Amino acid sequence: MSVFEVYGGQKLEGAITPQGAKNEALQVISAVLLSSETVTIHNIPDILDVNLLIELLHEMKVQVTKLSRHSYSFTANNLDENYLTSEEFSKKAGRLRGSVMLAGPMLARFKKAYIHKPGGDKIGRRRLDTHIIGFEKLGVKFDYNTNTSCFQLSTQKLTATDMLLDEPSVTGTANIIMAAVLAEGVTTIYNAACEPYIQQLCKMLINMGAKIEGVGSNLLKIYGVNKLSGTEHTILPDMIETGSFIGLAAMTQSELTIKNAGVNHLGIIPEKFRQLGIKLEIREDDIYIPAQDNYEITSHLDGGILTIYDHPWPGFTPDLLSIVLVVATQAIGSVLVHQKMFESRLFFVDKLIDMGAQIILCDPHRATVIGLGRRNKLRGITMSSPDIRAGQALLIAALSAEGKSIIQNIEQIDRGYQFIDERLRSIGANIIRK
Repeated sequence: MSVFEVYGGQKLEGAITPQGAKNEALQVISAVLLSSETVTIHNIPDILDVNLLIELLHEMKVQVTKLSRHSYSFTANNLDENYLTSEEFSKKAGRLRGSVMLAGPMLARFKKAYIHKPGGDKIGRRRLDTHIIGFEKLGVKFDYNTNTSCFQLSTQKLTATDMLLDEPSVTGTANIIMAAVLAEGVTTIYNAACEPYIQQLCKMLINMGAKIEGVGSNLLKIYGVNKLSGTEHTILPDMIETGSFIGLAAMTQSELTIKNAGVNHLGIIPEKFRQLGIKLEIREDDIYIPAQDNYEITSHLDGGILTIYDHPWPGFTPDLLSIVLVVATQAIGSVLVHQKMFESRLFFVDKLIDMGAQIILCDPHRATVIGLGRRNKLRGITMSSPDIRAGQALLIAALSAEGKSIIQNIEQIDRGYQFIDERLRSIGANIIRK
């Protein structure tokens, strides 16, 4: 198992560019199964989760051509449907939560699919109800094998319908959209997720010949078509990486420029970091963060302690709450971080407390951070990365801490951040992969 050896306390300087969006990549790459024609996708992040999905497609006999490090073409004209019933597929799909999004395209085009118990982050319950119930409303029947922890889905034909999702699940919405584009009739999805990832998926599907109305809203209307053609698509910059780099600049008192940040798709993210006292300037599609000795958390208008919580888009993404929590440890002032969606995502705070942070874990969903304004700097320790986002947050903490930190289980970080150590070294970080 590899580790990061990090020597913190050094100021960084220069420019860094976010990778392609991981969450979008998993959706649009799954969508190539909807057509027998060639789909070319650019700005694909070179990370473990995405590479595993591409490997799965290759083993399903999708023709995969690597055009460059970040561009691939996919042609799904001779699919091996039997591979989906194999033990090998079960093992690989179980390592990747994003594999659930193969179900929608498979049902749309081949009328059957398999969903194995998904892997991924250990951040609490991540149920599949929204996916399965949505498929059922389109005419899908399922059997669940308790021995293999696998859903077997099948249908004679997909029939459009109106549905109200019980939650605005991003992956659930994506899966249902991909099934509905080839269903017979008009499907209406209310309470749909409307994150930029979903908007990008819809944009790509429309370019393939799908008919979708309401993109960017929580009410989608999908007119089923008979077939989809090929297309070319470019993935957005990863908003989670952009937010991470803003936090990194503040924690290390560094002057950084985030290039090609996709600022038109960041929503409320810049404002949330401004509430923590971080100065930043939008310069066309770049974000400039000046070096700051200190940053002070704002209060609510009535003087109450600031609360930052996650909420479906256009609210604040839960994937950045770990970063917010770490950044707040070195701010002046206090903040309540409320992680509503996942009950285990705050459990990495014990590592921060060991580093010297002042944090009260109120319950599985809430933590109060008392910022000490750098009076007591974080100290380097040995720690383990529990999930992708917490791993990146701990890496930022280590880069700002005094002394040496060892971060174990960095495969979790590699799942979501491409060659992050190389890119951080390019702006002056002292980080070694061992």
